Amino acid sequence: MPDADGLRPTGDRVRETLFNWLQNRIEGRRVLDLFAGSGALGFEAASRGAAEVLLVESHAPAAASLRASRERLKADRLQVVQADALAWMAGNAGERFDLVFLDPPFASDFWPRLWPLLLPLLHDGALVYVEAAAAAALALPDGLVALKEGKTRESRYLLAQWQKPAGG
Repeated sequence: MPDADGLRPTGDRVRETLFNWLQNRIEGRRVLDLFAGSGALGFEAASRGAAEVLLVESHAPAAASLRASRERLKADRLQVVQADALAWMAGNAGERFDLVFLDPPFASDFWPRLWPLLLPLLHDGALVYVEAAAAAALALPDGLVALKEGKTRESRYLLAQWQKPAGG
């Protein structure tokens, strides 16, 4: 995997915890891995039976590495798009997903701009995994309810479920 500012794969223990939380909730689902980076979360979801996995990565060498891994592993249910995550969401408002992985670079302040673009992409009941710096102030928008949470020295992470607010 190429080196890039902010590229920080989800740690093995956190990834193991996440996929224990998601047990029996991946197969047949449509998955979006925004800020894909190493693609570890998306590839894991594909290996666990996701119907379709879309990896969105802005860094060209990282996206190329993801494509090479896709070919090498013959991961035909996995697609790689090289694009800015926020711009991609804004241009694909008709898409809908059952599971979304959100692990943007910790040094960024994507959250206020990300939520309004993400929520229209979610099926009702969709699961959203969020990973942020341990000290980050992370307020979930209305309708996104935390189900499980964890923390390491470097990060905090949670699994939330989307319930479209009444009248929303």
